[in-house]
Amino acid sequence: MKIELRADHAVDDASAMAGTGRTLKQWFAELDAFGGPGKGRREIGNRLYDTHKLDPWWIATLNIEYEAAHGLKEKDGRAKGYTICATKSVKAAPDACHAAFASAGALDAWLGSKHALDFRDGGALTNADGNRATIRKINPGKTIKLVWEQSGAGEGTPVEVKFQPAGAKTTVMITHDRLQTRAEADGFRRAWGEALERLKAKLEG
Repeated sequence: MKIELRADHAVDDASAMAGTGRTLKQWFAELDAFGGPGKGRREIGNRLYDTHKLDPWWIATLNIEYEAAHGLKEKDGRAKGYTICATKSVKAAPDACHAAFASAGALDAWLGSKHALDFRDGGALTNADGNRATIRKINPGKTIKLVWEQSGAGEGTPVEVKFQPAGAKTTVMITHDRLQTRAEADGFRRAWGEALERLKAKLEG
């Protein structure tokens, strides 16, 4: 899976002014007046949507960059960061979708090339695109939990794959958490989205 670490928009005052009508500094002052980081992401997000009618990209960006401006860190010393989610409805059973993750040959058909895979709890995934992950937990046909280990691209970040049956189809949902920059978040959102398109084509072809 090729990952282009590029944000959809620059995260700077000029881009914020063009996209939202205010600079980052002005938004941060607005959020300080609203009550500061203690309000939490949900309340701040609701404020930015309900009161200021911002689009989701800017809501997430302002929320997370505001936390960064205040130096907020989790117990591991890193920012909570961005979370992205990619979903695809696939005309296949959950077990068939799960099987597309369960062997090197199956992954070669949609995720990348030349996979090496030890598909078990504690196992690992690598491929020729530089993708690296450790497998934390497998719940067959339901969830796969990974820690993404790729150097320079989401290193040490959790990934969860869910398989949700929906009639004759399965919704495959990939959630990638703790991404530290907007470029990582947008890069992985695009990359996972494109990978799921290939997965869908493979299983429905």
